[in-house]
Amino acid sequence: MIGSTGSGKTTFARALAQRLGVPHVELDALHWEPGWVEAPVEELRARVTAALGGGDGWVVDGNYGSRLGTSVLEQADEVVWLDPPLPTSFWRLLRRTVRRLRTRELLWGTNRESLRQAFLSRNSILVYLLKTHRRGRRRRAELVADYPHVRLRSAREIERYLREAT
Repeated sequence: MIGSTGSGKTTFARALAQRLGVPHVELDALHWEPGWVEAPVEELRARVTAALGGGDGWVVDGNYGSRLGTSVLEQADEVVWLDPPLPTSFWRLLRRTVRRLRTRELLWGTNRESLRQAFLSRNSILVYLLKTHRRGRRRRAELVADYPHVRLRSAREIERYLREAT
């Protein structure tokens, strides 16, 4: 499962994994160490290999091509690309960020989003989405061209895909 931040990857991947009766692997959970430190590349690769090993399938969400290459895509039966319009992703991301700030939700180890990190930083995830959405869309289009894939652009398409998944 790939897509921009705020596209709904984790929510959809969790629902799809449950529907299919397979594990859900969230790459963010394998990537982030306490204190928002990135796991070393070799450690991340080892974690991903362990998470995907064995079993009769999985649903993975996350991009991380710059750190993992195409190793996950090469093992996938199908790549699902969530590609909603930018305003949809931005609104979802804003709601998620506000919820996480309000509830102090624990993310991946000991990490929590902060007001400064979310809104007042050059590293703001909201700013990141705005700056990278167009370029990321082009990159993902090139990436999935070499693999069996489906591109879902609306809530209706996502719901239909989930309903028909077997």
